[in-house]
Amino acid sequence: MILLADVYRLYRSDEIETTALRAIELEIGEGEFVAVMGPSGCGKSTLLNILGAIDRPSSGRYLFRGQDITRCGEPELAKLRRDHLGFVFQNFNLIDELTIAENVELGLVYRGWGRRERRAQVEAALDRVGVAHRAKHFPHQLSGGQQQRAAIARAVVGKPDLILADEPTGNLDSENGAQVLEILSGLNAEGATIVMVTHSPSHADVAKRRIDMLDGRIVVSARRAM
Repeated sequence: MILLADVYRLYRSDEIETTALRAIELEIGEGEFVAVMGPSGCGKSTLLNILGAIDRPSSGRYLFRGQDITRCGEPELAKLRRDHLGFVFQNFNLIDELTIAENVELGLVYRGWGRRERRAQVEAALDRVGVAHRAKHFPHQLSGGQQQRAAIARAVVGKPDLILADEPTGNLDSENGAQVLEILSGLNAEGATIVMVTHSPSHADVAKRRIDMLDGRIVVSARRAM
C-alpha cells in the first residue's frame, strides 16, 4: 500500500537548516498495524505528516497504492486525504460548535454523500466506538476518553484505506488509553491499515510491527511474534 524511497525532509530558515527525515526506506502492506516510536524530535510526526499528505518530502518518492504522491498538486492531495485517509490526533481536534454526530458526519458531507446514507454511517461509527448515546452532545460535554472515541469514529466513518494516529492515547488516563487501543486493534482485525505514533512501549506492543526512529532515521523495524 505504501512505499517510501530515500525520503528526506529538510526545513530551512534564514539562519539554520534542520533535517527532520533522512534516507527513509519504508514499505507498509495492506492490513498492517504499525507503531512508530522514538524520542521527541526524532521525526515521528514528520513521517506521519508525509504519510498523510499533509507535508511533502524534500526529496525521494512516496507511492500510495502505486501513485507517486510527490508528483501530485494540492487539489489531488486534498482528494487523497478526503477519500482515502483517516486521522486521529492527540488533542482530538473536534469542532466545538458542532455536535459529536455533526463532527463525525462532516467528512461525509465533503465527499458528497446523501443525507440518509451519512446518518446511517455516522450512527454505525459512533456505536462501534461506544459513544452513540452522546451523538447530540457537544465536545466539551464529553470526557477526554469519549472525545477520542468520537475522533476515531470521525476517522473511520468513511471507511478509509489508511488510519494515521498521532499519539492517540497521549492525553488519556490508562483506562481510557487501553479502550482506545482496543478499538484500534479491533479495526485492524477487521482489515484497517493503521500507522500509530506513540511514546509508550506497552502501547506499541499492541501493533503487529514496531518501527524505532532516531535522529530522523529508521533504526529498527521488527514484526511482533504472533
